[in-house]
Amino acid sequence: MELSHLIILLILLGCMATMVPVFMCLFFTAVVGFMLYTDLPLLLLAQSLFRSMDNFALVVVLYFILCGNIMTSGVIVQRLMKVANVLVSWLPGGLGMAGILGCGLFGAISGSTVATVVALGGFMIPALLQNKYHEDYSVGVMTAAPNLGVIIPPSIGMILYSMISNVSLEGLFLTGFLPGILMIIGMCFYTWAIHRNKTDFVRMPVPSFKDVLKVLKEGFWSLMLPVIIFGGIFSGAFTANEAAVVACVYALFVELFIHKGIKFKDVFKITVSSAVTSATLLIIVAGATCFGRYLTLEAIPAKITEAVLAYISSPWVFLLAINLLLVGIGMLMDIISATMILGPVFLPMLGAFGIDPMHFGLILTVNLAIGYCTPPMGVSLYITGAIANKNLVFVSRAVLPFIAIQYAVLALITYIPKVTLWLPRVMGFLD
Repeated sequence: MELSHLIILLILLGCMATMVPVFMCLFFTAVVGFMLYTDLPLLLLAQSLFRSMDNFALVVVLYFILCGNIMTSGVIVQRLMKVANVLVSWLPGGLGMAGILGCGLFGAISGSTVATVVALGGFMIPALLQNKYHEDYSVGVMTAAPNLGVIIPPSIGMILYSMISNVSLEGLFLTGFLPGILMIIGMCFYTWAIHRNKTDFVRMPVPSFKDVLKVLKEGFWSLMLPVIIFGGIFSGAFTANEAAVVACVYALFVELFIHKGIKFKDVFKITVSSAVTSATLLIIVAGATCFGRYLTLEAIPAKITEAVLAYISSPWVFLLAINLLLVGIGMLMDIISATMILGPVFLPMLGAFGIDPMHFGLILTVNLAIGYCTPPMGVSLYITGAIANKNLVFVSRAVLPFIAIQYAVLALITYIPKVTLWLPRVMGFLD
C-alpha cells in the first residue's frame, strides 16, 4: 500500500472514530485526497456530488421510503401482523414466529431494516414480554428478524448496488427471495425448538376457521400491496421505479379511504418526514460518490484487484475472504455507504474468479444487512435496546442465535450460487 493511500485510509477511519457524520467523513476525505494527491480542480468533485443525486434510479428508493412511512402511520402494519398472528401464533413460540413472519411481510414492502425495526419492534417486544416470553429471546428476535427488510425485495441496498453495477434490478430482487425465506424458516424453527417443551409463556389458542377468514378479509388490502409490487414488476406491467410510485399511491388510497387509518392533514407530515429521510440517504450517496471518484482517479480498485489476485487464486478462498471482510465492514458502516464505496472496489475482481455480479450483489446485501445487528455500530441494536431499556451488551448477546442462523444462510448462498441464481435465470434476467 502506498503512503498516500494509507494516509487517506487513516483520515477516513479517524473521522469515523470521532463520530463525524458518515457523509462528512467521506466528503472530507475525498476533498483532502483531491487537494493533496491530484492536480484536478475541486470543481470536478462538486460536479460529481450533484451528478450522483441526479440519478433516476434513486427515485425508487425515495418512493419506497414514502410508502413505508405511509404504512407505519396508518394501520397496514397492524393488519399484516394480525394475519401473521392468526397463521402461526397458536404454535409453540407462535407469537415470536408471528413477529418473524411480520418482518418478512413488512420487508416485502418497505425495503428498509431500520423502518422494519421501528415499525414492528415498538409493539412486538412489549407484546412478547407481556405474554411471558424471555427478555433475551424477545429482544433478540425483534433485533435480528428486521434484517429481512433489506434482504427480501424491494431492498434499498440492492437498488443502490444495481445503480453502480448496471445489474438488472428485477433480477437482483429475485435473488433475495430464497435467503429471506430460508432465514424465516430457520428463525421460526429455532423459536419452535426452544419453546416446544416450555410452559412458562402464554400460548395462543388455535383459531377457528371463521376467525382466520375474518382476519384474512380484514388484511386483504394490506396483503395486496406486495402482490401488486411484485406482480407488476415481474409481469412486465411496470418497472421497479414505477412499482414504487404505484405502491405509494395504493398505500395512500387504502389508508385514506378504506382503512381510514390516516387523515388528509397527516399526509403533509408523512411527506415531510419521508423527505427528511430521503435527504439523509441522498447526502450519504453524494459523499460516497465523491470518495468513490477519488478512488477511481487514483486507480485504487485496480491496485487492490492486482494485490488480491497475487495472493488468492481460488474462488472459494476469495469468497471466504470477501465474507470475512464484509463482516468487519458491517460492524462499522451502514449499508448505503458500504455499498456505494465497496461495490466499485470489488466489481473488477469478480471476472477473474468467475463470480456473477448478481450473485455478488446478493452476498454484499446479506452481509451488510446482518451488520445492522453487529456491534459497535449496528443500528438495530441501539433501537431495540432503547425500546426494551437494555444496554448494548445485553442486546448483542440476545441476538447471537439468530445471527448464527443468518450466517448459515449466507454460507449456503455464497457457495451454492446456482440455487440463488436459478430464479433470475428462469425469469430471463440472467443468461
